Amino acid sequence: MKKPITVAIAGLGNRGKDTYAQYQHIAPEDMKIVAVADIIREKVDIAKEEFNIPEEMCFNSAEEMLEQPKLADVMIIATQDRQHVGHAIPALEKGYHLLLEKPISPDLDECLRLLETAHKNNRIVTVCHVLRYTPFYSQIKKVLDEGTIGEIMSVQALENVMYWHQAHSFVRGNWKNDQETSPMILQKSCHDMDLFSWLINKKCLRVSSYGSLRHFNKENAPKGAALRCMDGCKAKENCPFDAEKIYVTNERTGIRHGKTDWPCNVLAQHPTEEKIYEAIKTGPYGKCVYACNNNVVDHQVVIGEFEGGATVDFTMCAFTSTGGRMIKIMGTNGDIIGNMETNTIRVCEFGKEPVIYDINKMAKDLSGHGGGDNKMLHDFFELLADENNQKSVLTSIDVSVQSHVMALAAEQSRLHNGKSIELDEFTANK
Repeated sequence: MKKPITVAIAGLGNRGKDTYAQYQHIAPEDMKIVAVADIIREKVDIAKEEFNIPEEMCFNSAEEMLEQPKLADVMIIATQDRQHVGHAIPALEKGYHLLLEKPISPDLDECLRLLETAHKNNRIVTVCHVLRYTPFYSQIKKVLDEGTIGEIMSVQALENVMYWHQAHSFVRGNWKNDQETSPMILQKSCHDMDLFSWLINKKCLRVSSYGSLRHFNKENAPKGAALRCMDGCKAKENCPFDAEKIYVTNERTGIRHGKTDWPCNVLAQHPTEEKIYEAIKTGPYGKCVYACNNNVVDHQVVIGEFEGGATVDFTMCAFTSTGGRMIKIMGTNGDIIGNMETNTIRVCEFGKEPVIYDINKMAKDLSGHGGGDNKMLHDFFELLADENNQKSVLTSIDVSVQSHVMALAAEQSRLHNGKSIELDEFTANK
């Protein structure tokens, strides 16, 4: 029986505790959590009990944990965006392999410095671009690699952020302000930039981008809107962003319908209706979406040109009723149309009948980002467990940096009225 890889987790939020830590319950032969850290003691205590961690291995911050000698084989870093590199570099220097939540950093210099540190210390750094690991995108990649549609000429892609997800994460939530975290095109869509590089399998040369924060600001507050949803708001009945609707009464997301996972578990540990009401009455998730200290975009488009002339046009938009991603890849011999919300892929070679792949019937696990979370963790621990394994890291920091260059250059373009940004020049100037 193989010995599980030992893990220390820095950051016990929705990704660190509720996603990555849960893999121990699924595959205890792969990983064993031996140390945890978070600035919120309640989260530490819950993890301590759930994973039977000794008190001396429970820490009140990532910094406190990093002051100790090396505690495990791997450190999972799931702290906030601008903390990642500050935690990752000392972890690498202590000898940890890393599973690093995306984005690496909104500062390209930091991304490059972490890449250099990983190479210097000969450590594996897997960045959590989980979509590469999904059965959905894996099948698309397989079809492309088989040459079914010929040479890729153009890609159209859409990220449906979904109206309440935007309100939850990017208006009221942790990623509402790019000065505190990251530009939205990096935080939310570095996944997409990474996918384009992987699927096209060529380097992006230049990007241009447009977008803005158009709706979620005080100028668009409806008549009678209160500063908080539960403070007698006269616009509450017709407001789709009302916190009570999202977190309590909505059939898909509300605690009243037994939805105790995301997003409700962001508002309270072990959420109940009483806890959720207290959170929206007093915390940030109950503020009016037109009165939050938010500055990230609510819609953005990116146009990119790749080596060989392939082009990409990508749209990220908050104003959608459903979530999920859609993609159309057009090649010299056919096209591929994929909808991740329905998990279906249509492949049509020109002049032939289309072939439909129903991922719902093909995949064993579609939980957590369409099956990507658990597959990424499985592959990561499998790689570490076999010292002779020559398998490459699918989302290594080396490949991840390219997605960050694309996203940060796109943001630079957006801020300069869509100016075309040459990526080699952009990187060289950092």
